[in-house]
Amino acid sequence: MSVPTERVPGSLVAPQTPAAPQALAAPDTQALTSERASPGPRAVSTPRKRPRRARPAPVAAERLPVARVAVDVSLAHLDRPFDYLVPERLAESAVPGCRVRVRFAGQLVDGYLLGREAASEHPGRLAFLERVVSPEPVLTPEIAGLARAVADRYAGTLADVLRLAIPPRHAAAESAHQDPPPGPVQPVPPRPGPLPHAAPGSWTRYPAGEAFLAALADGRAPRAAWSALPGPGWAEEIAVTAATAASAGRGALIVVPDARDLGQLDDALGAQLGRGQHLCLSAGLGPAERYRRWLSVLRGDVRVVAGLRAAMFAPVKNLGLVVVWDDGDDLHADRRAPYPHAREVLALRAHRQRAAALIGGFARTAEVTQLVATGWARPVVAARTTVRSAAPLIRGTGDDDELARDEAAGAARLPSLALRTAREALERGPVLVQVPRRGYLAAVACGRCREQARCATCAGPLALGAAEAPPQCAWCGAPATAWRCPQCGHEGLRSIVTGAARTAEELGRAFPSVPVRTSRGQAALASVPATPALVVATPGAEPAARGGYAAALLLDGRVLAGRASLRAAEEALRRWLNASALVRPAAEGGRVVVVAESSLAPVQALIRWDPVIFSERELAERQQLRFPPSVRMAAAAGPHAAVTEVIDATKLPPGGEILGPVPGGWDGPAADDPGAEVVRVFFRVPKPQGADLARALQAAQAVRSARKATGAVRVQMDPLELI
Repeated sequence: MSVPTERVPGSLVAPQTPAAPQALAAPDTQALTSERASPGPRAVSTPRKRPRRARPAPVAAERLPVARVAVDVSLAHLDRPFDYLVPERLAESAVPGCRVRVRFAGQLVDGYLLGREAASEHPGRLAFLERVVSPEPVLTPEIAGLARAVADRYAGTLADVLRLAIPPRHAAAESAHQDPPPGPVQPVPPRPGPLPHAAPGSWTRYPAGEAFLAALADGRAPRAAWSALPGPGWAEEIAVTAATAASAGRGALIVVPDARDLGQLDDALGAQLGRGQHLCLSAGLGPAERYRRWLSVLRGDVRVVAGLRAAMFAPVKNLGLVVVWDDGDDLHADRRAPYPHAREVLALRAHRQRAAALIGGFARTAEVTQLVATGWARPVVAARTTVRSAAPLIRGTGDDDELARDEAAGAARLPSLALRTAREALERGPVLVQVPRRGYLAAVACGRCREQARCATCAGPLALGAAEAPPQCAWCGAPATAWRCPQCGHEGLRSIVTGAARTAEELGRAFPSVPVRTSRGQAALASVPATPALVVATPGAEPAARGGYAAALLLDGRVLAGRASLRAAEEALRRWLNASALVRPAAEGGRVVVVAESSLAPVQALIRWDPVIFSERELAERQQLRFPPSVRMAAAAGPHAAVTEVIDATKLPPGGEILGPVPGGWDGPAADDPGAEVVRVFFRVPKPQGADLARALQAAQAVRSARKATGAVRVQMDPLELI
């Protein structure tokens, strides 16, 4: 691709040979006198500076002298490769995929060498590569093509995707990986060959399970939407699929949402494949160890790779299987531009590499149901009798029988059914208590008039971090030590939303002889013993119990299912299913109580353990309302003037429409002017025109970037939240 000449601003210009500087003339001498010195001037000699030696002009390589470089610049109007000349001194080290340094618009920037060409289409002069940072080809052709496809799908730039795909270089780890250890030369271990064929194991519980494994063993590319049975066996079942792909001589890539799931999967892969046959990638390893493992994957030392969200770009050799576990978890969506989702990226990799795909979880998202409806994937579900035998007994507190027994059951936070279930289950083992909010009191109100207490500075909700702590704003953090209700003047407070810490305190008083453990956020527990205890956990931090929990209490169901979100019901069911899957089967006494009205759709789906029908219903409703995933949507948020520029510059495809702009929508720094009005606008197009919408938004951002327009605008395709 041609590049701008030196006559265009921001061009890549070949370095000029500096002219030899003229010799510096010595300054005039001055007389230095002293009282004790003899009279008469004394000359002081000044050494002449030697002229700077001219640097020889670089000579282009004889073979394939043109390098096509992806420059690490995120400006949308510069999202294309640029041509450079390869100097002869770098002819051997400048290999496709290596990291390079180039001069771009007068500055030295990083980049990746995409390929070498014999000639360039650019008619003007080309600049030379400054240097090769490392001859290691870290950008493979498969990842380069995938990164370009992801950037186009999410209306982003290639540079932003490559920052997510390739970890930062760690020179010590790279040199240690290249240089042999001191001492006697050891034989190089052979590349891993096909592993022995894996037994189907618990996949026999699914009618289509063995057929899926057989297709994998034959080297075909089946795609499955897997509804996992409750219990701890999901990690072993994923390990069996990875071993089956490896037995056919192909690689497997598995992505899970958090470190707890990764640890469980790591143990299962080690037991199934044997020691040294797989690697786990996560940010918790540290930069050196993570880069060392990433290099092992790049060079094909291992065939099976598991990791968190960033591992979706891992350069697995001969990729034959991609697996996404619990795709509804928002941890799978990257928080950095262009905000790709692991499910979409791995589905794209499976399509491009003709690899098998397994998207599974206890719940099912509307996006996966859409894949099944279009024929891209086939369902892998167990028979209803098998589901009932593996699931615990689940009840809602809004049942007619329970309301007849306890009229306050519909309003109480801990109704009598939940307390009775906990007392009975504590005789057999631990009891899990899921609380959707962290902290002590997540929201408080006036104790007299029930008006919600708000911050006097920013009008944010007040919360209590501990029993004796003063109220504090949940938005700006300002303390409200002298709070008084503006409506009635009362100083007392009462709870509106109770957090996990307060729940643990209340349960400790209700069950004084039972230990209470908490698991939340950074203080999440990996597992708990099988002894009787109350385990209070926030969603996603529920530790596994040895032998399973005897019961689970799912509190504040109205808060979880009633959030102002398009995905509130879907997310509530996902969190409830994940917690209930840790409970023993009904035949072993496992019980689950969800504190919510039994008439709610997610509660009914939980009681029946039927996420498939629920997701089909959810998808049908979104199709009627023209909500994702039945359509493609994009959100643009930023200062009002900047968002208006994006709207004016976006040429929507046929059938597209604009919703908004409306105030709000961005919780980050959105403008150069802190007082600027922040707005959000949605673009909606039919599903087949999704790629056209992405291209239109890319073009609109390129126009603003070329103009150097002020005001940052965040453009996000397929946002998780619309409200």
